[in-house]
Amino acid sequence: MTQMIGMSKDDVRHAAAEVLGVDAASVPDGANLIKHGMDSLRMMRLAGGWRRAGASVTFRQLAEQPTVDAWFALLTASGAAAAPVATEAKGDAAEAAPARKPARPTTEDSEAPFALTPVQRAYWIGRRPEMPLGGVGCHAFLEFDGSGVDPVRLDLAVRRVIARHGMLRARFLDDGRQQILAESPWPGLTVHDVTDAGPDKAEQHLADVRARLSHRVFDVAAGEVVDVQLSLLPGSRTRIHFGIDLLVADVASIELVLADLVTAYRDPADLAPAPGYGFPRYLDDYRDWCGAPAEAGSPLAAARAYWRERIPALPASGPALPLATRPEDITAPVFSRRAFTLPTAAWEHIVGRAREFGLTPAVVLATAYAEVLGAWSEEDRFLLNVPLFDRQPLAPEVGGLVADFTSLILLSVDVGRPVPFAERALDLQRQLHDNASHAQYSTLSVLQDLRRAHGGRRTAAPVVFACNLGSAFVPPEMRDELGSWSWMISQTPQVWLDHQVYRTDDGVVLAWDAVDELFPDGLMDTMLRAYEDLLLRLADDAPAGRPDTTATASVGWLRPAAVTTDRKAGA
Repeated sequence: MTQMIGMSKDDVRHAAAEVLGVDAASVPDGANLIKHGMDSLRMMRLAGGWRRAGASVTFRQLAEQPTVDAWFALLTASGAAAAPVATEAKGDAAEAAPARKPARPTTEDSEAPFALTPVQRAYWIGRRPEMPLGGVGCHAFLEFDGSGVDPVRLDLAVRRVIARHGMLRARFLDDGRQQILAESPWPGLTVHDVTDAGPDKAEQHLADVRARLSHRVFDVAAGEVVDVQLSLLPGSRTRIHFGIDLLVADVASIELVLADLVTAYRDPADLAPAPGYGFPRYLDDYRDWCGAPAEAGSPLAAARAYWRERIPALPASGPALPLATRPEDITAPVFSRRAFTLPTAAWEHIVGRAREFGLTPAVVLATAYAEVLGAWSEEDRFLLNVPLFDRQPLAPEVGGLVADFTSLILLSVDVGRPVPFAERALDLQRQLHDNASHAQYSTLSVLQDLRRAHGGRRTAAPVVFACNLGSAFVPPEMRDELGSWSWMISQTPQVWLDHQVYRTDDGVVLAWDAVDELFPDGLMDTMLRAYEDLLLRLADDAPAGRPDTTATASVGWLRPAAVTTDRKAGA
């Protein structure tokens, strides 16, 4: 095992405090760091950074004992040395750092074609019209309402941002590869000037633009992956229409694009130069790090063995929700968004209660979501598809790259056993930590293995839980310069229901994007109401700092979650 010799406990504490955004003095050595706000993404970042420095510590090891004391013991060994040393490999090899290779000089993004990631390939194949619930792009569309936005400055800002990020100039070839172009085919800012229209006509114009752009399928073969349009409205009001194909950007990347757009609009000279390390190089480095599936001890080989050992115990598909029609009978899927905002006070209370049980807030939401899905599913056991927006720190520039770093993991849910809510959540959290530690073996490969294990029966995980709580999705500066985030929808080919979570100034937005035609009338509305009700009851249950009243609480984190169902209204 490669260990960090010469590292002090203060070094570990300061690293933990840095990702938590707190003073190091407030981080006790023996305290469960999850109770202090540590979550899976932050632990992944720490594990990746320490591996890059030479340690073989894994995310799963950090998650098993999330304390400064335990992490210090993992990272150090007896004796004293100034640098990391390599000893015999032990333990879980899934995240062990490979032998260091001579650093290659950083280069600009090359125009040479390069392979898709497994998730990109799934998006690319799934968008084909002949695929079930295909014929749609993996697309995010956002609107920003402001005033006085200058079309000339906005056009220049978009051009500068596209020039800075190679993947915003990517095209996707017929042979299943991608290529970064020297120049973007973006035609420039489309301006819709309806300043002289009456209020009714202006609103109709906005509705027409939303209907036309929100479900747009970009021509990614031609390099059409991002678009920005501007509506000029009566009274100096403006609306920015922003669309991006998720083949080239994950959630964190959209945050980067929006932040850069604000910077470039304020003053193009303030925008940082293009990074010298691009996504093609990252993928090469990531494949080097993963190793080959037949290479004994490589992260990819260990991850494949982990998942294949678990195949017999995995459910074969997602929740068996009531359907109004078969997915393959829908020729033009249309997604609709439903959402509610959990107020800041309610959210902070859920966070506080979660930490008392050593749970991350994201896992609490995933568990509540699973409970609601299970209440309507005909099968108690099902798969939940969870995207991880994870980028390995293989170079200093990785954090600033715009690309799709998404990997998918599967969680096995079993709502047949009436266990306390907190126990169910802890089980899902353990799964999340274990499975995320073995994400080198793609979920697409896991589903193929699962299909073979079930004699060729179709397997799928079309119900998604995507959580982004690490930072504000839209930077505050966006509101000041270009407008407030007022509306959003996303769609993903072959997905039935996609639950997305975002932080805003008002609280936490919990949004469901679903193919309405797939489900009986009213089902999604009824399920979402049950989900909101469950979260509000969790928020109201036994507030932190008050004597324990779980025995008489409305829900009880220590009792099975009671999900009210109305199958007649929803099915």
